[in-house]
Amino acid sequence: MLIDIKGANICIDDQKVLENVNFHVNNGEFVYVIGRVGSGKSSLLRALYAECDVVEGEAKVLDFDLLQLKNKHLPELRRHLGIVFQDFSLLQHHTVRQNLDFVLSATGWKVKSERESRIREVLDQVELSQKINKFPHELSGGEQQRVAIARALLNKPALILADEPTGNLDMETGQRILELLRSLTNEDTAVVMVTHNRTYLNAYPGTVYQCAEGHLINVTKQFGNSDI
Repeated sequence: MLIDIKGANICIDDQKVLENVNFHVNNGEFVYVIGRVGSGKSSLLRALYAECDVVEGEAKVLDFDLLQLKNKHLPELRRHLGIVFQDFSLLQHHTVRQNLDFVLSATGWKVKSERESRIREVLDQVELSQKINKFPHELSGGEQQRVAIARALLNKPALILADEPTGNLDMETGQRILELLRSLTNEDTAVVMVTHNRTYLNAYPGTVYQCAEGHLINVTKQFGNSDI
């Protein structure tokens, strides 16, 4: 199990955001997290990469115990995660190649030829090889998000966390991004995706959790996905 949280509370600045959280994600699973603005969706994701506090209960992500995690171990946890943000978060004055190379260099890839090979692999995966020397401002929003997904894939993570990855995109482009994320589960990568777009839930079935009134509830059956 990649994520195993039982009876935990998620807090920001000592304020409880979600309580008695039970959340489980297995290899190759696609998980949606839905809920109103301010309900705790993004806080849940931030807790998974140890940017806000998890207290009480049990909470393991990729076998890292979030309740006992020391600051010196944060980089190691995050190297094993792929994180995709709504705003792409690309370095604007760097080409696509340089954006990806920056991440590889920062995470211990010392051999330039190996970095170049991995960059080309992930760009092939997101069908952007021809854009390798473009700057972010030369790309469409959908292309920038695909670069962001390529960046998340660089270190071959078992788990991708995506926070509203289609939120700044039109419907058609958003569907292409969702289909790309869904395709990752075919390679046993799990994806946890925060979204406000409920049209995806029936068109692209997955496990569904809802944040509401300080709790996280598995509502998969409400979306006709009871076999998941």
